Amino acid sequence: QVQLGESGGGSVLAGGSLRLSCSTSRYTGCAGWFRQAPGKEREGVATISPGGVNTYYDGSVKGRFTISRDNSENTVYLQMNSLKPEDTGVYYCAAKPFCIWPATRASDFNYWGQGTQVTVSS
Repeated sequence: QVQLGESGGGSVLAGGSLRLSCSTSRYTGCAGWFRQAPGKEREGVATISPGGVNTYYDGSVKGRFTISRDNSENTVYLQMNSLKPEDTGVYYCAAKPFCIWPATRASDFNYWGQGTQVTVSS
C-alpha cells in the first residue's frame, strides 16, 4: 500500500505560478500528476520514472510545468508556471511502485491521492 497526500493548490491569476507537492508513505516507483476539470475526464499532466531520469509531459503543459522528485524525502513535485485558466482543475498525484517506464496514462497507475484544487482566473 502507498498513501499519497497532495498540497500546494490554490487560486492564482493567469500568468502566475504554483508548486504542488505529493508526500508519499514509501517509495513510489513511477509517479505522476493528473488533473480533472469539471465535466471532463481525468487527463495526464506529467509523469516521472523511478530514478527521475525520464519524464513525460502533456503537450498542453510542456515548457510551462516541471515534474521532479526527491526520493530521499519520498516527495514528488509539480512546478507550474505561466498558468492559464484552462489549467484549472483538481490535481491528483499517482504512483505505481513496480513500474517499467514509460508510464503516461492514468491506467498505468494504481495508487492515487485525494487531490488538490487549482483555480486560475483571467
